[in-house]
Amino acid sequence: MALSSLAEACVPSTFTPTLPGAEILSIEASMVKNYNFDIPDALVFANPPVNVENANFCNVTVTYTHSGHNEEAHVEAWLPVDNWNGRFQAVGGGGWVTGRFVFSYATMARAIYDGYATITTDAGLGTELIPNSWALQNSGDVNLHKLEDFASTSLNDEAIIGKSLIKSFYGQPPSFSYWLGCSSGGRQGIMLGQRYPTAYDGIAAGAPAIHFTETVLNTFWAEHVMTRDGHIPYGCEIDAISAAAVSKCTGSDGFVLEVEECLNQFSPFDLVGTSTTCAETKTTVAISEAAAKVAKAAWEGIISSSGERLWPGLSIDTDLTGNYPVVRNQRYVASTDCSGERCVPVGNFFGKSWVSLFLAKDPNFNTSNITPEQFENFFHTSKQQYDSITGTNDPDLSEFKKTGKMLVWHGLADNLISPKGTEKYSRDVTKRVDNAEEFYRYYPVPGLAHCMGGYGGRPYSLFEQLRTWVENGTAPESLPVSFSDRHGVIQNRVVCPWPQKAEFDSDCGDVTKAECWSCPGRGTNEEPKAEEKESNLRGNKHEEL
Repeated sequence: MALSSLAEACVPSTFTPTLPGAEILSIEASMVKNYNFDIPDALVFANPPVNVENANFCNVTVTYTHSGHNEEAHVEAWLPVDNWNGRFQAVGGGGWVTGRFVFSYATMARAIYDGYATITTDAGLGTELIPNSWALQNSGDVNLHKLEDFASTSLNDEAIIGKSLIKSFYGQPPSFSYWLGCSSGGRQGIMLGQRYPTAYDGIAAGAPAIHFTETVLNTFWAEHVMTRDGHIPYGCEIDAISAAAVSKCTGSDGFVLEVEECLNQFSPFDLVGTSTTCAETKTTVAISEAAAKVAKAAWEGIISSSGERLWPGLSIDTDLTGNYPVVRNQRYVASTDCSGERCVPVGNFFGKSWVSLFLAKDPNFNTSNITPEQFENFFHTSKQQYDSITGTNDPDLSEFKKTGKMLVWHGLADNLISPKGTEKYSRDVTKRVDNAEEFYRYYPVPGLAHCMGGYGGRPYSLFEQLRTWVENGTAPESLPVSFSDRHGVIQNRVVCPWPQKAEFDSDCGDVTKAECWSCPGRGTNEEPKAEEKESNLRGNKHEEL
C-alpha cells in the first residue's frame, strides 16, 4: 500500500485478530506521526542506541480474555507506515513485568527505526514492578493461571495476535519473525523456543532467568545471610572486599574469568578488621565479619546446612551493592541503606516477592526472620511447586532447530542472575540436540553486568548477527565488543561462542584491537574438558549443576 493508504487503514475495522480459546474484547487503532525517541544506551540490549526521529506508525492495542478467566490482557503493536521491512520483532519484559514498560518501549522504538513491525504484551498483569496485585487470589491461594500467563501462555498469544495484525494491515504475513529480550525477556525467549518452537524464526535472549525457581531465590540469598546473622554491614565494606578480590584475581585481559579458582585463592575474611574509606559515614570504618559473610554468600551461591551448593553465585567482579559506577536499576543483591540510625538491607525486590507471595503466600510475610531451615525448605518448595510452570530449563530444542536460530548472551559480571545457569543450559542443549551449533550459540560476555552496565562491552551487533544467520545462513563465529575498561582505556575485543575462549595474537601486538583476538579451538557442540565440567561446584557434597 502507499503511505496514505496505510495511514487510512489505521482504524479498528482493519483488524480482525483471532485467538483460539480467547475472546477479543476490544481493538483500538490510532496513527502516531512524527514520533521522536532519543534511545539512551541504558535502554538497548543487542542493538546500538539511536535517535528515532519523525517515525510514523499505527499503534494498535488488542484487549482479550481467556475463556473462563476474568482477566483483561493487552497486546500493543506498532506498525510502521513508511518503512516496513517485511519483518516482525516482538520484545520481552523484565522482572515481574511481561512488557509494555520503559524497556519494552525503547526496544520497540529501535525496532520501528529499523522498519520492523513490533509488539509487546502485559499478559493481563499490568506493569507494576512487583506482583502483589495478581499473585494471590482472594482465598489466599496462588493464582496459577496468572503465573502461567506470566511464564508462557501470553507469549504465544502475543505471537499469534501480532502476525494476524500484520497480515490485516499490510496484506501479507511477515517474511521473518524475531524475538528480542533480556532478563525475564531472555527467559521468555528461551521459553518460546521450548514450548512454541514455530512462533519465531530467530530468538535473541540475554541474561535469561532459565532456572527460574532457583534463580529467583538466589537473588535473595545474600540478604538472607545478612538478616539471619543480625548485622547489616555498610555498602562500602562490601565494595572494599569486591575491589580487593578483583585486584587479586583479574587476568591479563582485565576480567575475572576463572571465578572458582579465584574463590580458592581469595578469602574475604582476610580483610576483616582492616580499614576502608566509607562514603556512608564520611569516615574510615573497619571491615566487619558480617561484610565478609555477605560477599562470600553472593559469590558462592545458596549453600545448604550440609554444605551442598544448591545454586551457584555471582562472579567476583560483580557489583553487589550498586555503589559502583554502573547503571542503577535497584537490582543488587547486597544493597544496604545506612541513612538512619542503623543499616537496613534494601536488596532485590524480585526474590522478596517470590518468597512472600509464592512461597509464604502472605504479602505481609517478614522476610528478615527466615531461619536457615526455612530457606532450605523454600528452595525445595520453589522447585517442587512451580518448576513445571516457570522453569525454562528443558534442553530439548530439537523442534525449534527445524526452523529457527537462537543467540543467547549473558554478562559474566551479572549482578542478579548467575551466568553459570546459562552455561549449564548451553551444555545441556549441546548434549541433548545433535549439532546444536547449527542453530544455537551462547556468548558469555566478560565484564558485562545485568543486561547493561559493568565494565564489559555491550553486544550491539548481536541482533543483526541473528538476522543474518536466519535469513542468509551465515553463522556467527564471534561477537565484537567495544568498551572503556577500569582504567578508562578503550578496548575492542571479540567474544567467542561458548565453550571457546578468545585468544590474543601476540604477533599482532595491540590488545585494544579486535583483529588481534580470535576464537580458535573447539566447536560449540563439543564436550567441555573435565576441568570445565567440574568448575561449577566444589567439594564432595556438591552435585554438578
